Amino acid sequence: MSVTLSPTRARAALRTSARISVELLLVLVMLAAALWLLGRIWSVVWPLVIGLLLTTLTWPPARFLRRHGWSPALAASAVTALFLLVCVGVVALIAVPVASQSGELTDGVVEGLQRLREWAAGPPLNVGDDQITKAMDTAVARAQDGLGSMVTAVVTGVSTVVNGLITAVLALFLMFFFLKDGPRFLPWLARQLPGRLATDVPTVAARSWDTLGSFVRSQAAVGLLDAVLIGLGLWIIGVPLVLPLAVLTFVSAFVPIIGALFAGLVAVLIALVSNGLTDALIVLGIIVVVQQLEGNVFQPVIQSRGLGLHAAVVLLAVTLGGSLAGIVGSLLAVPVAALIAVVWNYLRDQLSEPNEESDEEPMGVPA
Repeated sequence: MSVTLSPTRARAALRTSARISVELLLVLVMLAAALWLLGRIWSVVWPLVIGLLLTTLTWPPARFLRRHGWSPALAASAVTALFLLVCVGVVALIAVPVASQSGELTDGVVEGLQRLREWAAGPPLNVGDDQITKAMDTAVARAQDGLGSMVTAVVTGVSTVVNGLITAVLALFLMFFFLKDGPRFLPWLARQLPGRLATDVPTVAARSWDTLGSFVRSQAAVGLLDAVLIGLGLWIIGVPLVLPLAVLTFVSAFVPIIGALFAGLVAVLIALVSNGLTDALIVLGIIVVVQQLEGNVFQPVIQSRGLGLHAAVVLLAVTLGGSLAGIVGSLLAVPVAALIAVVWNYLRDQLSEPNEESDEEPMGVPA
């Protein structure tokens, strides 16, 4: 039996496909324009981002003081002063030694990669292919550049786009004003917006704030535990550069999955170069045990609610962020993806049929 296509339905399907294609193209053009604009004003956006991230860490003590009768300005001033004292202590006790040993750490990683290359070239693998050799050379170069960028980011805490001191000062001032006036922002925003936007935008902003705060505080706590446990294991074994490796482990915790792999690889390479194969395998075992504790004990206990992102989404986000903006992109990729998921979930709930109500309850604004 032959089947005859309907010209009317074919033209309708073609028109629908063309319309959807044009709409998607417009969305992509708007996205490209937004990214271009973001790049042009990044020197202003970057201190704002750092200020928000710092505020998520310092908001709990400020909220505690406000609830116990302190005025917003006094609570913000006290928390900011305490934060400055902590930063000075970190710089004196950690950042300066890490900076002095950063070159030795980089050289150790490069030497470890060279040893792996020599081992792969010998029996039983006998790998001598030019492409693999080129890949190893590329890995060595990227290890030097990437580790140098990571150490620079740890020590200075800023992007290479702007001057570190100016960025730090701006972020600190922004953190103070966020702590002081943050709870008044959403009510003010609701009064400025017309119609449904007065409800939708503050709700999405509140949910985004809760998600961002949950991510930053939980990753900081998990990273600190990882750094302490792995650093203690390295110290017991006698691996050098314990402090830089512990700091690298803490910073890498903010890049889920890939960050842990990177920090673990660096620790194993340093142990291989300095202590030999046996201690390197012991270090590898310690890292595996700590990572298992992190995934099965630390994160479930510390994180009251997850980001709602699949591991594959996290990997793709980190890869894309790193390719677009290097270390900064890798650090910001997961929270940005989580915020996009918050917006998408809210839009999906609002566009659903009335009988398809979401079980998710709106999150409140911190007070």
